[in-house]
Amino acid sequence: MAYTTINKSTDYFNTKLYTSTGNDNLAITGVGFEADLTWIKKRAVVSGSNTNEAHMLADQVRGGNYYLNSSSNAANASSSADLKSWQSDGFTLGTNNRVNQGSTPHTYASWNWKANGQGSSNTDGSINTTYTSVNTTAGFSISQYTGTGSLATVGHGLGVVPSVIITKVLTTTHNWGVYHQGLGNTSAIYLDLTNDKSDSSAWWNNTSPTSSVFTINTRNEVNQGSQNYIAYCFAEKQGYSKFGSYVGNGNADGTFIYTGFKPAWIMIKRAIGGTDNWMIYDNKRIGFNQSNYNMVANSESSENTGIPIDILSNGFKARASEGNTNVSGNTYIYMAFGQSLVGSNNVPCTAR
Repeated sequence: MAYTTINKSTDYFNTKLYTSTGNDNLAITGVGFEADLTWIKKRAVVSGSNTNEAHMLADQVRGGNYYLNSSSNAANASSSADLKSWQSDGFTLGTNNRVNQGSTPHTYASWNWKANGQGSSNTDGSINTTYTSVNTTAGFSISQYTGTGSLATVGHGLGVVPSVIITKVLTTTHNWGVYHQGLGNTSAIYLDLTNDKSDSSAWWNNTSPTSSVFTINTRNEVNQGSQNYIAYCFAEKQGYSKFGSYVGNGNADGTFIYTGFKPAWIMIKRAIGGTDNWMIYDNKRIGFNQSNYNMVANSESSENTGIPIDILSNGFKARASEGNTNVSGNTYIYMAFGQSLVGSNNVPCTAR
């Protein structure tokens, strides 16, 4: 296998589960690093009765007390009762039900990525970013920029070509827009909706990102004049991350997707052939192969045990014939971050 610079994947991505208390300034520790993007979703009531709640995405570029919801087109919102701040091994929460519901304890999942703090302006593109926070080792950056309403480029700072770009306008209500290399530069797809891919040169001007910039055209989801945006950019890193596509086979013994590592977090979306959810799986929530728990990025619904996948030592496999993961002949896109097992000289070793 090829050389990898990721000796310990949990230095850059980690899932942290916790239980709410409803107390203000609840400290969550055990993340393993100071995260720059934290995504929190309520799972269930501890007693077993499921309840729905919005997703909460916070990042250090926008700053604590600001959140977005992946299942909504709502603008960036301020709340001192959500994620308040980050620390070297976790974060501090307020009392909002999204993150820390009181009275009855609830379980939550937090997914955490490492960039580089708030960052600074990137001037590689025709738009100078307000801030760009970059972790070139992990292939992850966060950029905040102001749209122009006309063809432009934005610097991402990765030094390599990003495979996935997730954008959200902060100052008004438009859908989330996603560039994915599995769909190419003529299409985008909405993170907050079940829709099939959207084909239009108004997204990326039919131009692939480069090692320094990504191109945005006139779609309001990526470049409305005088509106502020956030962009999460991801590049593949051997033994740690993989962003690709596959074709379903409609069989309970589904298509095997090779990643080269054991995935710790996977998000899957049917992109061509039908309308279905963005399915999220991870290696920390209770579950096992053919019964892995999932949550849905575009829905406030609580955790459920349907729609199984196998999480394997070198990839994953759909284990049901259904729309969200495995319709025969339909195209799916995915994002995966993993547990690289590294031997001598940083060469990934065979998982056991």
